[in-house]
Amino acid sequence: MSEATVPALARAEQPVSIRAEASLADPDSCKFTLSRSLHPGGPWFFASPEAAAGSPLGERLFALGGVASVLIASNVVTIGKAPGAAWTGLKAAIGAALRAQLLSGLPAVLEMVASGDPPARSDAELGVAVQELLDREVNRSIASHGGKISLLEVRDARLFITMSGGCQGCASSQVTLRQGFEVMVKRVAPEITAIVDATDHAAGRQPFYPRVTPGAPSAP
Repeated sequence: MSEATVPALARAEQPVSIRAEASLADPDSCKFTLSRSLHPGGPWFFASPEAAAGSPLGERLFALGGVASVLIASNVVTIGKAPGAAWTGLKAAIGAALRAQLLSGLPAVLEMVASGDPPARSDAELGVAVQELLDREVNRSIASHGGKISLLEVRDARLFITMSGGCQGCASSQVTLRQGFEVMVKRVAPEITAIVDATDHAAGRQPFYPRVTPGAPSAP
């Protein structure tokens, strides 16, 4: 047995720990952090089983059913599930698939895929992905608060949006944007480098957090 083989075997025999963290902002997203790296390159994002062709780990995860997207970054794998799927049982199956991938000794992404950057999508393609997210998940959720997020454009991988209804002028709008929408955008379009809120919030009604004029008596 060669000296180079010993460390490799030792690593393979080390126990693998996996921690699952569900996203509070996006109930359809869950991050799995492993004690060992799955793939040193990346991040690698796969939005469909077809896109995962050439990634043994991606193919393994999509085969589980209920998996809508896979983001691989070193020792962290972020899974987006289909809205109709339940995490019950799926988390355990994902954990088993991740552990099996590590123990197999095979790369999570084949070299022919990892040899260059992931195929870049155009601004128009990114816009389509974000608009689908808005229609399918985001605006359905914030509609209960009378709010809406609209896509203006994607330019040079920067996403420009406006917020209207209950979100315009609302003091919690930036929390909604940063902790909720931004997380969801990263799941479907990790190529987006910045989200620019072009809303004129000063013109909003601020229905939940009304302005308080300095010096004015506070409400009882």
